[in-house]
Amino acid sequence: MTTSPAPQTDPFSTATLGPLSLRNRIIKCATFEGMTPDAVVTDDLIEFHRDVAAGGAAMSTVAYCAVSPEGRTDRHQIWMRPEALDGLQRLTAAIHGEGALAAAQLGHAGPVANSLSNRLPALGPGRIPAPMGMSFTQKVSRDRIGDLVQKFRTAARLAVDSGFDGLEIHLGHNYLLSSFLSPLLNHRRDGYGGSAVNRARFAREVLEAVRTEVGDDAAVWIKLNMFDGVGKPGRGRGGMPWSGTNLDDAITYARLFEADGHIDAIEPTAGSSLLNPMYLFHGEPPRDEFADAMPGAIRTGMKAGGKYFLRRYPYTDTYLLPLARELRASVGLPMILLGGVTDRASIQSALDSGFDFVAMGRALLREPDLPLRLQADPAARSKCVHCNLCMPTIYSTTRCPIRTGEVPDPLDVA
Repeated sequence: MTTSPAPQTDPFSTATLGPLSLRNRIIKCATFEGMTPDAVVTDDLIEFHRDVAAGGAAMSTVAYCAVSPEGRTDRHQIWMRPEALDGLQRLTAAIHGEGALAAAQLGHAGPVANSLSNRLPALGPGRIPAPMGMSFTQKVSRDRIGDLVQKFRTAARLAVDSGFDGLEIHLGHNYLLSSFLSPLLNHRRDGYGGSAVNRARFAREVLEAVRTEVGDDAAVWIKLNMFDGVGKPGRGRGGMPWSGTNLDDAITYARLFEADGHIDAIEPTAGSSLLNPMYLFHGEPPRDEFADAMPGAIRTGMKAGGKYFLRRYPYTDTYLLPLARELRASVGLPMILLGGVTDRASIQSALDSGFDFVAMGRALLREPDLPLRLQADPAARSKCVHCNLCMPTIYSTTRCPIRTGEVPDPLDVA
């Protein structure tokens, strides 16, 4: 007796994420837009996300909505306070006007913060380097942890009051909560360090506070590191003290978060803004362009050591899928695949592997209307060439330099 293969999930079918119904399976992931010089919404930011929503994505995520002023990577990012409310409401209204939903990424940069720019100390689980501010972090006290949990809760309320439908809590890239999760960065000897359960305590308290505050008024999910890019990406650190978060750790954390019942989904990610950023951004490392975008001494350091900090990882479609599949098999929560999603085949591969949604970043910088193109023509492909020249533009206005004509398009045929 033969059995018919299971029908494939249509990438453009409606789908449920917590209390939300999305018009398709494509989410614009959080990528800093570089359009908030005064730490509040601008017309440019509104138009950026309006274009994404009009281009067919089901949800557009506003990046780096910091929960406190020292929690920004630099002072040109939104931090959640009453003064930001009016602009955020205009932003969500613009996204909703194009038929999409709006999400806010809530986070605290921790050791990734530029303390010189913020004019406030960077924070961490202990005293560790905070290279963007050429300083060291200030160790977060137990009392300060409670204060920060409350700040996440307040930020979540402000986001929902601003019209956001979804909240992504940033547990990746060695930002503050991720740095507590990392066995390399967290050497605390109290209840927030040591075992994996203790390292996850801060994040669990944040997630409980956020869910208690917003209830079913918003979907809540996490961006969770599977691998910091230090040591080996696979399962088992072998007791090596120099290894960061790896897949075994991520599975442990994901199971804890799932058991707590405060989140609706997980978006697996990888890489460290402190230690190995290119592990997230596979493709060409734009070392010279990054150095040119940096101030003074950091520029000099990047020129000298860029090849060690910005390593090269060859691009392949869905490059995070091998790790993410193992995480997918370990928990029952819905999952969002990030990393190298560029065409209908890569979306279908994710859905066939048990993922419920995909997240696009660089491809939508190149073509905000890519989802509509993929829906109209299943054979269409992104025009993104994975040069990563968009990465250094976060320090001015985030854009694809090929799309704007600043650099030649290698796809053009003379």
